[in-house]
Amino acid sequence: MLKAEIRKQALKERLSLSDTAYESLCKSLLNEFKSIDFSQIKTLHIFLPITEKKEPNTFLLIEWLNKNHPEIKIIVPKADFETALMTNHEYLGVGDLRKNLYNILEPQKGNLHEGEVDLVVIPLLAFDKQGYRVGYGKGFYDRFLQDINAQKIGLSLYPAIEKIDDVNEHDIRLDFCITPTEIIKF
Repeated sequence: MLKAEIRKQALKERLSLSDTAYESLCKSLLNEFKSIDFSQIKTLHIFLPITEKKEPNTFLLIEWLNKNHPEIKIIVPKADFETALMTNHEYLGVGDLRKNLYNILEPQKGNLHEGEVDLVVIPLLAFDKQGYRVGYGKGFYDRFLQDINAQKIGLSLYPAIEKIDDVNEHDIRLDFCITPTEIIKF
């Protein structure tokens, strides 16, 4: 299947979830996430969910990390849609977040982080059995991941699809993907 077709189908499937089913899947994702070994993680980048698109609720993961691993520095992205690049900012809590023109929550006062990143939690609409992902098509994460040597973990409400047919040389492969029922290693 081609990315455009996968994108359309995956978004439709996610938006058709009832609120109860969505919340249940997000809680199951958190349970899988808890099994990761965080002992070597100093800095963790995590996306903030676009709730209107029923992206996985990463606030559950952030709350759990803050409570159970307060030593981990959490950073979140801020997108520049003119350059299609992202910057990383220290997560200061929900009170520091505002929606941008595209309805994406972004930090306002969190300090810019330019140091190492050990783990990146990546948004996706779908992923395949080879570890490639389909996002919204802007390439923000593929550009961001080219320049860092961090563990790359996708979050998906659904299992892997067989294969993305139009993977290209700019697509960055995941190391792992967390689903509500398992963590898949690539």
